[in-house]
Amino acid sequence: MRHLLLSLALILPFAQAGEIDQSAALRTLVLPDTVLIDVRSADEFASGALPGAQLIPHDQIGARIAAVVPDKNTPVVLYCRSGRRSSQAQDELRALGYTQVMNAGAYEQLKLATTPRDKEAACVDC
Repeated sequence: MRHLLLSLALILPFAQAGEIDQSAALRTLVLPDTVLIDVRSADEFASGALPGAQLIPHDQIGARIAAVVPDKNTPVVLYCRSGRRSSQAQDELRALGYTQVMNAGAYEQLKLATTPRDKEAACVDC
């Protein structure tokens, strides 16, 4: 029985991780009060981040979120390197009562999805 409980304790945090929904996150980002949070490390953030993103490393999200997002009904979009840490942060924020938390997943993919496309720059034979 003890081994079963230990196994469940190790598995459940991963089984409950929030799903990545980049399309919903992109729709949420256009809302005027949305807060974009990068949950990667300070070094990762320093090497490049999305415009307007605020850094709160995933292991500090519970302690620091109220200072950045005091209203628990404010839309919040999270991202990290792969989506795993942002999933964990999403779960923690939901447990704290935040109601509109979206996991946008990986930084590089979100960066591509939010970069404006310049049709003329892409046109080679124009």
